[in-house]
Amino acid sequence: MCGFAVWYSDLDSIKDNKNTISAMSKTLCRRGPDEDGIYLKDNICLMHRRLIVIDPDTGKQPMTEVLGENDICLVYNGELYNTDELRQELIRCGYEFKGHSDTEVLLKSYIHHGTECVKQLNGIFSFAIYDGRDESVFIARDPIGVKPFFYYKYNGGLLAASEIKALLANPIVKPQIDEQGLMELFFIGPGKTGGQGIFKNVGELLPGECGIYKDGTLKKQRYFTIKARPHTDNREQTKEHVRYLLTDAIERQLVSDVPLCTFLSGGLDSSIISNTAANYYKRKNLPLHTYSVNYVDNKKYFQKSLFQPNSDEEFIDIMVRHTGSDHHEVILDNTDLYNALFDAVNARDLPGMVDVDSSLLLFCREVKKDFTVALSGECADELFGGYPWYHNEQILFEECFPWSRSQAVRRSILKSGVLPKGEEYVRQR
Repeated sequence: MCGFAVWYSDLDSIKDNKNTISAMSKTLCRRGPDEDGIYLKDNICLMHRRLIVIDPDTGKQPMTEVLGENDICLVYNGELYNTDELRQELIRCGYEFKGHSDTEVLLKSYIHHGTECVKQLNGIFSFAIYDGRDESVFIARDPIGVKPFFYYKYNGGLLAASEIKALLANPIVKPQIDEQGLMELFFIGPGKTGGQGIFKNVGELLPGECGIYKDGTLKKQRYFTIKARPHTDNREQTKEHVRYLLTDAIERQLVSDVPLCTFLSGGLDSSIISNTAANYYKRKNLPLHTYSVNYVDNKKYFQKSLFQPNSDEEFIDIMVRHTGSDHHEVILDNTDLYNALFDAVNARDLPGMVDVDSSLLLFCREVKKDFTVALSGECADELFGGYPWYHNEQILFEECFPWSRSQAVRRSILKSGVLPKGEEYVRQR
């Protein structure tokens, strides 16, 4: 995980605003603790914080190519799974490479394909490219929206960043929440409407969206949308196709120049990932390390629920024996979980999944002591219908999200008169 920020001023020089630039960059240091870099010209600044995973020496950012008298400069957060294929294509077209990072491949793909480069990319990413040839900034986010991209368009320029807190570090952006932001927090949260940044006038690139900022105007467009097609495979063909897609997706993410492990909760998603990774590592005569999380006195106090009908340990043990992984269990204390709630909200920039976020934060903090990269099954339940409400028609077809059903409770937190009354108003919004 890395982080970046961009400041483009249409009218005034920003070279003397070094304190603000430094403050914006520092907010992202936890996303990229290994290196930081800045590209600064008269009216454009690109900031980057790097977590080193691939090509430590020649993958530094911001990354710049000079074409004639013009700079093409990239800041990027993500991973391209078709890096090798893209590099070979570009080599055939006459390009040369200094290293083996996907950052360099992305930059030269833009130089070769222009804004159409996004259609060539297989991966998770958000990035911004300053093009000195026409004084523009090209921005893009991956098709699924895994990597974040927030922006603030103001009269005289554009600010963009991987996190909202980087925007708020610039005094141009005021920490104000309007009625729409309150609606997002209290009636959709921890989710939010696509494109919303909660804070007033803060926007978000949608998944599969890109844009060009030039001459004071930001023009956005969708380069990718999901299309529904008839399913024509029979049962056996479907099974093999899903197996191929999962294996290919997982193995492409096992490429790393730093230690890599997997999370193993015993659920379907993390078990598939760990098993596929273990098979991949066995072919290379390497051990796979897996990690799970548990809680002090969990065996004593665990109670079955609709959301979690059984404890994880039994299934974790089955998968550890099956994969032969070197397994590690992280034990968390409830007091530590409570204290980490504040850090979890700060990391997210917004209220999130409460104890789930603090648990994940502490868990990852322990894993990071030995591993820089971890593959997890986070969000796979949405793909395979793993949550209980997918099998409960009453919950599934309600006019609200399953996690925000108690709107009366949420309204009770707000001061009287802050929002109009009535559920009909909420539905209309």
